[in-house]
Amino acid sequence: MDRKEFLTAIGMGAASVAVFNCIGCSKSSTEGGPSTPAPTNADFTLDLSSSANLVLNTNGGYIYANGIIVARTTSGNYIAVSQTCRHENTNVIYRSTQNQFYCQRHGATYSDTGVSSGIETNLPLTKYNTQLIGTKLRIYS
Repeated sequence: MDRKEFLTAIGMGAASVAVFNCIGCSKSSTEGGPSTPAPTNADFTLDLSSSANLVLNTNGGYIYANGIIVARTTSGNYIAVSQTCRHENTNVIYRSTQNQFYCQRHGATYSDTGVSSGIETNLPLTKYNTQLIGTKLRIYS
């Protein structure tokens, strides 16, 4: 392989890596909004005595349900926001010690009410209401 062939091969390899990485970070025309929109007209109930939802009986616990992340704060309140990061279309997690939602893919943070910290996107997560009656937790728009 001569010098020209070598440089061409290196250039093509680098270009393919760059294209692959860019595809994984593609954004829509609305500032990177998720391809799956936040649920609208949400209204469902979680039974906190059900084994699938037991994590919500512990402060700091969270689950995903119907496109929404439902969390219990360290003070024991229930909060709910859309589960998809507005920049990367990746599920956010709840970090109870920081009282925030966090995208592990690129580090965007959102307050416990879904407000963006302004890193990567200014678009908020959709916030939902919660109502606890006995062991039933209602999440609704």
